[in-house]
Amino acid sequence: MSGAEDYSRLDRLVHRLAFARPAVQLAAADMEDGMFARDIAGVALDRPIFVTSLPRAGTTVLLTALAKSPMLATHTYRDMPFVMAPLLWSRLSGSFRKSAALRERAHGDGMHIGYDSPEAFEEVVWKTFWPGHYKDDGIVLWQATDRNAEGEAFLARHMRKIVALRCGKNAAQGRYISKNNANIARLPLIAQAFPDARIVVPVRSPLEHAASLLRQHLNFLDQHGREPFVRRYMADIGHLEFGALHRPIAFPGFAERARGLDPRDIDYWLAYWIAAFNHVAADPSIILVSHEALAGSGARGVTRLCAAIGVEPGPELSAMAAAFREVAPRAGDHGADPTLAAEAEALHGRLVASSLMVNQT
Repeated sequence: MSGAEDYSRLDRLVHRLAFARPAVQLAAADMEDGMFARDIAGVALDRPIFVTSLPRAGTTVLLTALAKSPMLATHTYRDMPFVMAPLLWSRLSGSFRKSAALRERAHGDGMHIGYDSPEAFEEVVWKTFWPGHYKDDGIVLWQATDRNAEGEAFLARHMRKIVALRCGKNAAQGRYISKNNANIARLPLIAQAFPDARIVVPVRSPLEHAASLLRQHLNFLDQHGREPFVRRYMADIGHLEFGALHRPIAFPGFAERARGLDPRDIDYWLAYWIAAFNHVAADPSIILVSHEALAGSGARGVTRLCAAIGVEPGPELSAMAAAFREVAPRAGDHGADPTLAAEAEALHGRLVASSLMVNQT
Protein backbone atom coordinates (compact mmCIF):
# COMPACT_ATOMS: atom_id res chain seq x y z
CA MET A 1 0.00 0.00 0.00
CA SER A 2 1.38 3.37 -1.02
CA GLY A 3 -1.99 4.91 -0.32
CA ALA A 4 -3.12 4.51 -3.92
CA GLU A 5 -3.71 0.75 -4.26
CA ASP A 6 -7.13 0.70 -2.61
CA TYR A 7 -8.48 3.76 -4.41
CA SER A 8 -11.87 3.26 -6.06
CA ARG A 9 -12.83 5.07 -9.25
CA LEU A 10 -14.49 7.75 -7.14
CA ASP A 11 -11.39 8.05 -4.93
CA ARG A 12 -9.27 8.56 -8.03
CA LEU A 13 -11.65 11.18 -9.38
CA VAL A 14 -11.52 13.14 -6.10
CA HIS A 15 -7.73 12.83 -6.06
CA ARG A 16 -7.47 14.23 -9.58
CA LEU A 17 -9.73 17.12 -8.59
CA ALA A 18 -7.67 17.89 -5.47
CA PHE A 19 -4.39 17.89 -7.40
CA ALA A 20 -5.63 19.39 -10.66
CA ARG A 21 -3.69 22.56 -9.86
CA PRO A 22 -2.25 24.15 -6.70
CA ALA A 23 -5.08 26.70 -6.63
CA VAL A 24 -7.54 23.96 -5.66
CA GLN A 25 -5.66 23.04 -2.49
CA LEU A 26 -4.96 26.70 -1.69
CA ALA A 27 -8.64 27.61 -2.05
CA ALA A 28 -9.60 24.77 0.30
CA ALA A 29 -6.97 25.95 2.79
CA ASP A 30 -8.29 29.52 2.63
CA MET A 31 -11.82 28.31 3.32
CA GLU A 32 -10.51 26.23 6.21
CA ASP A 33 -8.73 29.25 7.71
CA GLY A 34 -12.05 30.98 8.18
CA MET A 35 -14.12 27.99 9.24
CA PHE A 36 -11.65 26.77 11.85
CA ALA A 37 -10.05 30.04 12.95
CA ARG A 38 -10.79 29.39 16.62
CA ASP A 39 -9.30 25.88 16.54
CA ILE A 40 -6.15 27.13 14.83
CA ALA A 41 -5.77 30.10 17.17
CA GLY A 42 -5.72 27.74 20.16
CA VAL A 43 -2.49 26.11 19.00
CA ALA A 44 0.99 27.57 19.51
CA LEU A 45 3.71 26.34 17.18
CA ASP A 46 6.06 24.89 19.78
CA ARG A 47 9.32 23.09 18.89
CA PRO A 48 8.16 21.26 15.76
CA ILE A 49 9.97 17.99 15.07
CA PHE A 50 11.24 17.18 11.58
CA VAL A 51 12.39 13.60 10.94
CA THR A 52 14.38 13.45 7.72
CA SER A 53 17.10 11.49 5.96
CA LEU A 54 17.54 9.66 2.71
CA PRO A 55 14.64 7.26 2.20
CA ARG A 56 15.16 3.77 3.65
CA ALA A 57 17.11 5.18 6.62
CA GLY A 58 14.39 4.28 9.13
CA THR A 59 12.45 7.54 9.02
CA THR A 60 9.04 5.85 8.78
CA VAL A 61 9.57 3.60 11.78
CA LEU A 62 10.95 6.56 13.74
CA LEU A 63 7.86 8.64 12.95
CA THR A 64 5.55 5.70 13.69
CA ALA A 65 7.15 5.22 17.09
CA LEU A 66 7.15 8.87 18.14
CA ALA A 67 3.62 9.47 16.85
CA LYS A 68 2.34 7.07 19.49
CA SER A 69 2.67 9.97 21.91
CA PRO A 70 -0.75 11.65 22.14
CA MET A 71 0.99 15.01 22.30
CA LEU A 72 2.68 14.63 18.90
CA ALA A 73 0.59 15.26 15.79
CA THR A 74 1.37 14.22 12.24
CA HIS A 75 -0.24 13.63 8.87
CA THR A 76 -2.02 10.31 8.30
CA TYR A 77 -3.41 8.67 5.18
CA ARG A 78 -6.83 10.07 6.11
CA ASP A 79 -5.60 13.53 5.12
CA MET A 80 -5.53 12.55 1.45
CA PRO A 81 -6.28 13.99 -0.97
CA PHE A 82 -6.88 17.50 0.45
CA VAL A 83 -3.67 17.44 2.47
CA MET A 84 -3.39 21.24 2.58
CA ALA A 85 -6.81 21.54 4.22
CA PRO A 86 -6.79 18.73 6.82
CA LEU A 87 -9.44 20.14 9.18
CA LEU A 88 -11.87 20.86 6.36
CA TRP A 89 -11.34 17.49 4.71
CA SER A 90 -11.75 15.66 8.02
CA ARG A 91 -15.15 17.29 8.47
CA LEU A 92 -16.27 16.71 4.87
CA SER A 93 -15.10 13.09 4.77
CA GLY A 94 -16.37 12.15 8.22
CA SER A 95 -19.65 10.70 6.95
CA PHE A 96 -17.93 8.27 4.57
CA ARG A 97 -14.77 7.52 6.51
CA LYS A 98 -13.24 4.18 5.57
CA SER A 99 -11.75 1.52 7.78
CA ALA A 100 -9.52 -1.31 6.66
CA ALA A 101 -7.20 -3.94 8.06
CA LEU A 102 -3.51 -3.09 8.08
CA ARG A 103 -1.71 -4.03 4.87
CA GLU A 104 1.92 -4.20 3.87
CA ARG A 105 2.88 -0.98 2.14
CA ALA A 106 4.00 -0.81 -1.49
CA HIS A 107 7.67 -0.96 -0.49
CA GLY A 108 7.27 -4.65 0.41
CA ASP A 109 9.44 -4.12 3.48
CA GLY A 110 7.25 -5.69 6.17
CA MET A 111 5.79 -2.41 7.43
CA HIS A 112 1.99 -2.56 7.68
CA ILE A 113 -0.13 0.55 7.33
CA GLY A 114 -3.75 1.66 7.41
CA TYR A 115 -5.75 4.84 7.04
CA ASP A 116 -4.68 6.09 10.47
CA SER A 117 -0.98 5.37 9.95
CA PRO A 118 1.41 8.34 9.89
CA GLU A 119 2.63 9.35 6.44
CA ALA A 120 4.67 12.02 4.67
CA PHE A 121 2.43 14.58 2.97
CA GLU A 122 4.14 17.82 4.01
CA GLU A 123 6.06 17.93 0.72
CA VAL A 124 2.92 19.14 -1.07
CA VAL A 125 3.33 22.48 0.73
CA TRP A 126 6.99 22.81 -0.27
CA LYS A 127 6.18 22.00 -3.90
CA THR A 128 3.49 24.66 -3.93
CA PHE A 129 5.54 27.54 -2.52
CA TRP A 130 9.06 26.69 -3.76
CA PRO A 131 8.35 25.23 -7.23
CA GLY A 132 11.62 26.52 -8.69
CA HIS A 133 13.61 23.94 -6.73
CA TYR A 134 12.07 21.02 -8.64
CA LYS A 135 13.96 20.58 -11.90
CA ASP A 136 13.48 17.83 -14.47
CA ASP A 137 16.86 16.30 -13.60
CA GLY A 138 16.82 16.78 -9.83
CA ILE A 139 15.93 18.84 -6.79
CA VAL A 140 17.97 21.95 -5.96
CA LEU A 141 19.14 22.40 -2.37
CA TRP A 142 17.52 25.11 -0.25
CA GLN A 143 19.85 27.60 1.41
CA ALA A 144 19.19 29.62 4.56
CA THR A 145 18.57 32.61 2.30
CA ASP A 146 15.79 30.90 0.31
CA ARG A 147 13.15 32.50 2.48
CA ASN A 148 9.52 32.76 1.37
CA ALA A 149 7.38 34.67 3.86
CA GLU A 150 4.10 33.46 2.36
CA GLY A 151 5.22 29.84 2.21
CA GLU A 152 6.66 29.85 5.73
CA ALA A 153 3.50 31.42 7.15
CA PHE A 154 1.35 28.85 5.35
CA LEU A 155 3.50 25.97 6.61
CA ALA A 156 3.43 27.27 10.19
CA ARG A 157 -0.35 27.60 10.04
CA HIS A 158 -0.60 24.16 8.43
CA MET A 159 1.40 22.58 11.26
CA ARG A 160 -0.95 24.18 13.79
CA LYS A 161 -3.91 22.73 11.89
CA ILE A 162 -2.47 19.23 12.11
CA VAL A 163 -2.00 19.66 15.86
CA ALA A 164 -5.57 20.94 16.24
CA LEU A 165 -6.92 17.99 14.26
CA ARG A 166 -4.92 15.21 15.90
CA CYS A 167 -4.69 16.46 19.50
CA GLY A 168 -8.25 17.78 19.85
CA LYS A 169 -8.97 19.23 23.27
CA ASN A 170 -5.28 18.86 24.20
CA ALA A 171 -4.08 20.82 21.16
CA ALA A 172 -2.71 23.66 23.27
CA GLN A 173 -0.04 21.25 24.57
CA GLY A 174 0.49 19.44 21.26
CA ARG A 175 3.50 19.52 18.95
CA TYR A 176 3.85 18.89 15.25
CA ILE A 177 6.02 16.07 13.93
CA SER A 178 6.66 15.12 10.33
CA LYS A 179 8.65 12.65 8.33
CA ASN A 180 9.73 14.21 5.07
CA ASN A 181 12.79 12.75 3.40
CA ALA A 182 13.09 15.77 1.11
CA ASN A 183 13.68 18.00 4.14
CA ILE A 184 17.26 16.75 4.05
CA ALA A 185 17.58 19.18 1.12
CA ARG A 186 16.51 22.19 3.20
CA LEU A 187 18.14 21.85 6.62
CA PRO A 188 19.53 25.43 6.79
CA LEU A 189 16.21 26.95 5.78
CA ILE A 190 14.23 24.93 8.34
CA ALA A 191 16.65 26.01 11.05
CA GLN A 192 16.20 29.65 10.01
CA ALA A 193 12.42 29.56 9.57
CA PHE A 194 11.73 27.50 12.71
CA PRO A 195 14.61 28.19 15.10
CA ASP A 196 13.18 26.08 17.93
CA ALA A 197 12.67 23.03 15.69
CA ARG A 198 14.20 19.65 16.45
CA ILE A 199 15.60 18.02 13.31
CA VAL A 200 16.26 14.29 13.69
CA VAL A 201 18.33 12.51 11.02
CA PRO A 202 18.69 8.73 11.26
CA VAL A 203 21.78 7.29 9.60
CA ARG A 204 22.02 3.68 8.44
CA SER A 205 24.93 1.42 7.57
CA PRO A 206 25.82 2.53 4.02
CA LEU A 207 25.98 -0.78 2.17
CA GLU A 208 22.70 -1.97 3.67
CA HIS A 209 21.19 1.43 2.98
CA ALA A 210 22.38 1.59 -0.62
CA ALA A 211 21.16 -1.95 -1.27
CA SER A 212 17.75 -1.03 0.14
CA LEU A 213 17.59 2.11 -2.02
CA LEU A 214 18.39 0.02 -5.09
CA ARG A 215 15.69 -2.56 -4.26
CA GLN A 216 13.08 0.16 -3.90
CA HIS A 217 14.13 1.88 -7.11
CA LEU A 218 13.67 -1.38 -9.01
CA ASN A 219 10.41 -2.06 -7.16
CA PHE A 220 8.92 1.29 -8.14
CA LEU A 221 10.22 1.13 -11.70
CA ASP A 222 8.04 -1.96 -11.97
CA GLN A 223 5.05 -0.42 -10.16
CA HIS A 224 5.14 2.82 -12.12
CA GLY A 225 5.29 0.87 -15.36
CA ARG A 226 2.30 -1.30 -14.42
CA GLU A 227 0.06 1.22 -12.67
CA PRO A 228 -0.10 4.79 -14.02
CA PHE A 229 -2.22 6.00 -11.10
CA VAL A 230 0.41 4.94 -8.54
CA ARG A 231 2.91 7.03 -10.49
CA ARG A 232 0.46 9.96 -10.62
CA TYR A 233 -0.29 9.68 -6.89
CA MET A 234 3.35 9.70 -5.86
CA ALA A 235 4.20 12.58 -8.19
CA ASP A 236 1.32 14.63 -6.76
CA ILE A 237 2.52 14.19 -3.17
CA GLY A 238 6.13 14.91 -4.08
CA HIS A 239 7.58 11.43 -3.53
CA LEU A 240 10.23 11.62 -6.23
CA GLU A 241 12.75 9.24 -4.68
CA PHE A 242 12.40 6.12 -6.84
CA GLY A 243 11.31 4.53 -10.06
CA ALA A 244 10.19 6.50 -13.09
CA LEU A 245 9.86 9.58 -10.87
CA HIS A 246 13.40 9.51 -9.47
CA ARG A 247 14.89 12.98 -9.20
CA PRO A 248 18.03 13.03 -7.05
CA ILE A 249 18.65 15.88 -4.64
CA ALA A 250 21.59 17.91 -5.96
CA PHE A 251 23.94 17.38 -3.03
CA PRO A 252 27.38 18.97 -3.53
CA GLY A 253 29.60 16.71 -5.60
CA PHE A 254 26.92 14.16 -6.47
CA ALA A 255 26.73 14.99 -10.17
CA GLU A 256 30.47 14.33 -10.52
CA ARG A 257 30.29 11.14 -8.45
CA ALA A 258 27.30 9.81 -10.39
CA ARG A 259 28.71 10.47 -13.85
CA GLY A 260 28.58 7.20 -15.76
CA LEU A 261 26.62 5.40 -13.03
CA ASP A 262 23.16 3.90 -13.46
CA PRO A 263 20.40 4.08 -10.79
CA ARG A 264 19.90 0.35 -11.41
CA ASP A 265 23.35 -0.26 -9.93
CA ILE A 266 24.36 -0.15 -6.26
CA ASP A 267 27.33 2.16 -6.91
CA TYR A 268 24.94 4.95 -7.93
CA TRP A 269 23.12 4.73 -4.59
CA LEU A 270 26.36 4.42 -2.64
CA ALA A 271 27.62 7.60 -4.33
CA TYR A 272 24.30 9.25 -3.46
CA TRP A 273 24.66 8.14 0.16
CA ILE A 274 28.17 9.62 0.41
CA ALA A 275 27.13 12.95 -1.12
CA ALA A 276 24.03 13.17 1.08
CA PHE A 277 25.76 12.44 4.35
CA ASN A 278 28.77 14.62 3.62
CA HIS A 279 26.15 17.36 3.30
CA VAL A 280 24.44 16.32 6.55
CA ALA A 281 27.71 16.08 8.46
CA ALA A 282 28.36 19.77 7.83
CA ASP A 283 25.08 20.88 9.42
CA PRO A 284 25.21 21.79 13.14
CA SER A 285 21.44 22.03 13.63
CA ILE A 286 20.56 18.34 13.51
CA ILE A 287 20.28 15.42 15.92
CA LEU A 288 21.96 12.41 14.32
CA VAL A 289 20.86 8.96 15.47
CA SER A 290 22.14 5.56 14.37
CA HIS A 291 19.31 3.48 12.93
CA GLU A 292 20.95 0.23 14.01
CA ALA A 293 21.73 1.46 17.52
CA LEU A 294 18.19 2.73 18.03
CA ALA A 295 16.66 -0.50 16.71
CA GLY A 296 18.72 -2.52 19.17
CA SER A 297 18.47 -0.35 22.28
CA GLY A 298 14.81 -0.82 23.24
CA ALA A 299 13.16 1.51 25.74
CA ARG A 300 16.52 2.95 26.84
CA GLY A 301 17.25 4.28 23.37
CA VAL A 302 13.75 5.68 22.88
CA THR A 303 13.98 7.43 26.25
CA ARG A 304 17.26 9.11 25.26
CA LEU A 305 15.85 10.18 21.91
CA CYS A 306 12.72 11.58 23.55
CA ALA A 307 14.86 13.54 26.01
CA ALA A 308 16.85 15.03 23.12
CA ILE A 309 13.71 16.32 21.39
CA GLY A 310 11.88 17.34 24.57
CA VAL A 311 9.16 14.68 24.54
CA GLU A 312 7.87 12.88 27.63
CA PRO A 313 7.27 9.27 26.47
CA GLY A 314 4.98 8.46 29.42
CA PRO A 315 2.92 5.26 29.29
CA GLU A 316 3.48 5.01 25.51
CA LEU A 317 7.19 4.19 26.02
CA SER A 318 6.81 0.43 25.60
CA ALA A 319 4.70 0.87 22.46
CA MET A 320 7.28 3.28 21.04
CA ALA A 321 10.11 0.85 21.72
CA ALA A 322 8.14 -2.05 20.21
CA ALA A 323 7.92 -0.19 16.89
CA PHE A 324 11.64 -0.76 16.34
CA ARG A 325 13.02 -4.12 15.28
CA GLU A 326 16.46 -5.28 14.35
CA VAL A 327 16.68 -6.34 10.71
CA ALA A 328 19.12 -8.96 9.49
CA PRO A 329 21.65 -7.69 6.91
CA ARG A 330 20.47 -8.19 3.32
CA ALA A 331 23.15 -6.53 1.20
CA GLY A 332 25.02 -9.82 0.83
CA ASP A 333 27.42 -9.94 -2.10
CA HIS A 334 26.66 -6.36 -3.03
CA GLY A 335 29.28 -5.98 -5.75
CA ALA A 336 29.92 -2.35 -4.81
CA ASP A 337 33.08 -0.57 -5.84
CA PRO A 338 35.58 -1.18 -3.00
CA THR A 339 36.82 2.41 -2.99
CA LEU A 340 33.29 3.79 -2.72
CA ALA A 341 32.41 1.26 -0.04
CA ALA A 342 35.48 2.15 2.04
CA GLU A 343 34.76 5.88 1.76
CA ALA A 344 31.16 5.34 2.81
CA GLU A 345 32.10 3.16 5.78
CA ALA A 346 34.63 5.74 7.00
CA LEU A 347 32.03 8.50 6.77
CA HIS A 348 29.49 6.32 8.56
CA GLY A 349 31.93 5.77 11.39
CA ARG A 350 32.39 9.52 11.84
CA LEU A 351 28.64 10.12 11.77
CA VAL A 352 27.92 7.45 14.36
CA ALA A 353 30.67 8.82 16.60
CA SER A 354 28.93 12.22 16.60
CA SER A 355 25.41 10.81 16.90
CA LEU A 356 23.11 10.64 19.89
CA MET A 357 24.41 7.74 21.97
CA VAL A 358 21.09 5.94 22.42
CA ASN A 359 22.62 2.58 23.34
CA GLN A 360 24.99 3.59 26.13
CA THR A 361 24.30 2.10 29.54
